[in-house]
Amino acid sequence: MNGVTPDPSDPIRNSDALSRLKLAQALDRAIYAIAWERAWPNLARLLTVVGLFLVVSWAGLWLALPFIARAIGLVVFAGIAIAVLFPLIRFRWPSREEALSRLDRGSGIRHRPATTLTDTLSSQDPVAQALWQAQRERTLASLKRIRAGLPHPRLALHDPWALRALVMVMLVATFFAAGDERAMRLGAAFDWNGVLAPANVRVDAWVTPPLYTGKPPVILSAANKEAAAVPAAGPLAVPAGSTLIVRSSGGSLDVVVSGGLKEAAPAEAAPKGTNEKHFTITADGTAHVRAPSGQPQWAFAATPDRAPTIALAKDPERQARGGLQLSYKIEDDYGVTGADAQIALRPADAKDGSKDSKDSDGKAAARPLFQPPQFPLVLPNARTRNGVGQTVKDLSEDPYAGADVTLTLTAKDEAGNEARSEPFNMRLPERLFTNSLARALIEQRRILALDANRNSDVYTALDALMIAPELFTPDAGCYLGLRSLASQLEAARTDDALRNVVASMWAFATTIEDDGVAGSVNAALRSAQDALKAALDRGASEDELRVLTQKLREAMAGKVRDLARRAEQNPLGARQPFPAEVQLILDKAVELRQKTQHATPEQLAELAQQQDVLREQLQAYRKSANSRANKAGDDKTNQFTRDRKCGS
Repeated sequence: MNGVTPDPSDPIRNSDALSRLKLAQALDRAIYAIAWERAWPNLARLLTVVGLFLVVSWAGLWLALPFIARAIGLVVFAGIAIAVLFPLIRFRWPSREEALSRLDRGSGIRHRPATTLTDTLSSQDPVAQALWQAQRERTLASLKRIRAGLPHPRLALHDPWALRALVMVMLVATFFAAGDERAMRLGAAFDWNGVLAPANVRVDAWVTPPLYTGKPPVILSAANKEAAAVPAAGPLAVPAGSTLIVRSSGGSLDVVVSGGLKEAAPAEAAPKGTNEKHFTITADGTAHVRAPSGQPQWAFAATPDRAPTIALAKDPERQARGGLQLSYKIEDDYGVTGADAQIALRPADAKDGSKDSKDSDGKAAARPLFQPPQFPLVLPNARTRNGVGQTVKDLSEDPYAGADVTLTLTAKDEAGNEARSEPFNMRLPERLFTNSLARALIEQRRILALDANRNSDVYTALDALMIAPELFTPDAGCYLGLRSLASQLEAARTDDALRNVVASMWAFATTIEDDGVAGSVNAALRSAQDALKAALDRGASEDELRVLTQKLREAMAGKVRDLARRAEQNPLGARQPFPAEVQLILDKAVELRQKTQHATPEQLAELAQQQDVLREQLQAYRKSANSRANKAGDDKTNQFTRDRKCGS
């Protein structure tokens, strides 16, 4: 026999080729097992150092250390890692003989079975060959017991204190403790920007809340970084929409943000010699100035702007002239900047045409000619946080006056949040017409304005009003006016033409009601009262108030003269609205006097004198009206003639 070791990969030429293949595979496994046992202790030391570095990073130690300490710490860890890897320089790959020796020990059989299978016979003696063949057969029979075995690196000998297990436990704990900040905390170890930064670099940071909040800026410079970095203090609460401004007096500026912080373009250029960055805080998030170093991490909790609330303080009230008075309560965290009243027809008056183009009766859906009225509400203050407001709106001329509507109040704040009140069902106030013909025209006007498809019904109604003019409308002007309205409606083919018909019907009805002259008098009085009230509300000068007071006195005198003229034409005091209207004028004068708390004594004296004159005229009128009513007697013929004039 000789000691030449054959290559198991040689071509298979005899019956033990399969055994040789299995032996070659076991030999490879033995080589890898020996290599692992030699390398793993050193690799385990390296992984322990890396795990300890991650534990220190995720625990946030680098954030608390200055940049110089970070650099020193990183160098120390790098040195330890190199020292641990140094023994790998002596690492050598296992030889074939070492692998065979491992297989011999792993088989548990004497006389080195694995090595025996690799030996060859050089003698040609038949007896020797027979003995050699018998010995190989016995060895091949025991081949299944040859094993390389699992690697045994024996780490306990290299780490008797089991520090690797302690590092593993701390690694798992700090992994969950760091949360979403793992990458940021790990990167802080390599943040050496401050090492090369000038010594006199200054970093200033502050948060500017939106102007409408009325809150002052919050300083976040290095002077209060200790308070910002204390975890127990929690995130800094700021209004949503605030702006974080970070300014550096020199060097590079590197700010890392997360969460709801988004970089925004600055509105103005930064001062000369400084770097500046702006960030909008829309939700909770953090900001960290990585360069220049030495700045803490700031956490922010964005407080959202709550939507305002608005509700009716009491039910809407009708004013004497058909105006609508609304009282409402408004609340908001930073103040309401605008409020509106929105009116819509109730389902009883406007069927929903969005589901079907025709209703259940087969008729076309309502087609209003005008949009429902919407008007702004008066706020108690420019930015009302909590208060009760009041608005008076004259909707008596609106086509929707007298209709059943749903009232909804809306309020908006500076952030764009909008709130709506609970819908309130009501009948919109309208002007009261005493003339029967005027009332009929106003009713048909409302029908046409709310549904243009009913123009034929309105035309039929106008045509019916012109039946027997010698009995019901003997006045030629009234009859011709009705005929003109009917012709205009018959010729109307577009919505704009129908809107003109609606306007004409209102003008004709008010002309009949006011008898032509009283309308201009009422308009002049209303204009003078509104002008004086507006001047008092805005704090006008004394000269302007004196002029407006004189105009109001002249307008009230004209109203009294007009009422007296109408009283002379009809002596029946019970039918005249003169006492009620004069009383209303007196009430308005008292109201104006109460509102002129800052008026001059001369203005108050003029108002008081005006009230006295009106009271005397009212008493004189009542005496005159009573006497005229007694003299009138039972003149039914004259009364009937007056009643049927223009449909009265």
